[in-house]
Amino acid sequence: MSRPFIFRDNFQENRLFLNRIVISIICMALATLALVLRLIYLQVVGHDLYTSLSRDNQVKISPLAPPRGLIFDRNGEVLADNIATYSLEIIPEQVPDMNATLDKLKALLSLSDDEIARFQAQRSQRRSFESVPLRLELSEEEMARFAVKMPYFPGVEIHTRLIRTYPYGYLTAHVVGYVGRIGEGELQSLDPGQYRGVYHIGKSGIEKSYETVLHGRTGHEEYETNVQGRAIRVLGAMEPWPGADLYLSLDVRLQKIALDALGEYTGAVAAIEPVTGKVLALASKPSFDPNPFIHGIDKDSYEALQGHPDRPLYDRALRGLYPPGSTVKPFMALAGLTLLELNPARRIYCPGYYRLPIAEHKYRDWRKGGHGAVDLSSAVTQSCDVYFYDLAHRLGIDRMQEYMGKFGFGRRTGIDLNGEKAGLFPSQDWKRRKRKAKWFAGETLIAGIGQGYVQATPLQLARAVAILANRGGNVEPRLVDSVKAPYEVDNPYPRQGDEPLGSLDPRHWHTVVDAMIDVVHSPRGTAKGITPGLRYRIAGKTGTAQVFTVGQDQDYKKMKVKKSMRDHAWFIAFAPADDPRIAIAVIAEHGGHGGSVAAPIARAIMDKYLQERP
Repeated sequence: MSRPFIFRDNFQENRLFLNRIVISIICMALATLALVLRLIYLQVVGHDLYTSLSRDNQVKISPLAPPRGLIFDRNGEVLADNIATYSLEIIPEQVPDMNATLDKLKALLSLSDDEIARFQAQRSQRRSFESVPLRLELSEEEMARFAVKMPYFPGVEIHTRLIRTYPYGYLTAHVVGYVGRIGEGELQSLDPGQYRGVYHIGKSGIEKSYETVLHGRTGHEEYETNVQGRAIRVLGAMEPWPGADLYLSLDVRLQKIALDALGEYTGAVAAIEPVTGKVLALASKPSFDPNPFIHGIDKDSYEALQGHPDRPLYDRALRGLYPPGSTVKPFMALAGLTLLELNPARRIYCPGYYRLPIAEHKYRDWRKGGHGAVDLSSAVTQSCDVYFYDLAHRLGIDRMQEYMGKFGFGRRTGIDLNGEKAGLFPSQDWKRRKRKAKWFAGETLIAGIGQGYVQATPLQLARAVAILANRGGNVEPRLVDSVKAPYEVDNPYPRQGDEPLGSLDPRHWHTVVDAMIDVVHSPRGTAKGITPGLRYRIAGKTGTAQVFTVGQDQDYKKMKVKKSMRDHAWFIAFAPADDPRIAIAVIAEHGGHGGSVAAPIARAIMDKYLQERP
């Protein structure tokens, strides 16, 4: 069978060829049109945008961190300073292999795992072109060691930074506070423009309360870079505004005397200038060194502080809540004189205990045999519990709570520090709301001697006795005396200027203050032991705050009580009695009796202050 013969179709081939040429021309025309349109867009429509992007590849903006404001005491002593240090820092985007670089640096400079973990945490919070500190304080030996190897570490540089330091350490740790590295949660709430290039923020005390004032304002610097990203020249800069300097009313010498005078006791001291409300001393013992917190305290050291039985991180002056004990008696006496029009000469008999009508329970006096017949003055001077049981019963808890609130009991003082606790002076309504229970008459009696539910901080008691020294004039405690800056600064703690009590009746004031003077200067006073050598008169009141309840048939003095269960010792006072210039509250935990333990501490502080300012 023969095969068919196929002729070539030249016409179809030519037509197919021409179609392909046409399609190619059309595609080329469309591509050319697209290219022209893109060029028009780049040159005309997107000119500004792409010029800016091109310039950004050549020009970088670097934040300029402001120097933090300094903190001084009333005598010009520096409490918080800035020192220049050399820090090792890494720009992540310039490091080819971060893990390998960190391993080499760890071997070279003996970096700890904590330092690397902190670096990684901060690196995740920052942009890749921002410098992140790895070690904030290099020694001269470490700098020399790194300088030799520096060419092998692209993106790793040494920078000069101002680092916070606290020259007085534990003396001012709770008041001044400390700065620490900015945490991830804090970074979310901060203004990124103001905290770019800044790695520390106030964590406690004045450092935290006045953060906005101390921080200043961040500046920036524009510089031209080459293709490797290295700076060639500075194009312009906006200088940062330094933080404001704070001058405190605090006297660091009184702080030292307070902590030294407390000796072996844990406790607190708060001293105020009555007329102005300036805080002269605010000490809490034990204390701690704030300097390790700046760079980041290691885990073991922090856990040791946290787990210490004496709680050195706890600010007892501001946050410590204690039963005020007999220190409330002068204020209770004023309540009786004001609300009941009590005759100060009226006497009641103290047999060593008090009974409510138709009740068998005995509310005991601290003196087992009693004080005999006492009037208001001798009841304050000798701290007769029975007299104030009777007075509390006549006043009732709700009137007591309202009147004591005027002296600041159960309320924050409004001091310019974060974290202050309000304390408590109870009422019937409070117990119904908080305890879901009714109020009992016996609870009123023990509230009348500062026990039971009553709680106060040392600062609250210092303010209360300062109001008394002012004859009812308001006292707003303040630590920051003045702010110095080359620009206007808003005070985050403006004074309220309210009047909680009003002027006291001169007769009532004299009655109570004379009784408080007798506490110290009378042979029967509970603080008579501090009178030898006194060149001025003190109006004071001792207090003993029970840590646990003693049974009806038990004798506290004969019980073998371990130190942690002994009574707290209180002393409140102002001096000179006729022209008050200092008001003070002292608590010595488990000190026993206020007259023998707390009162000498207060006298040591008052002696120093008044002798230097006669």
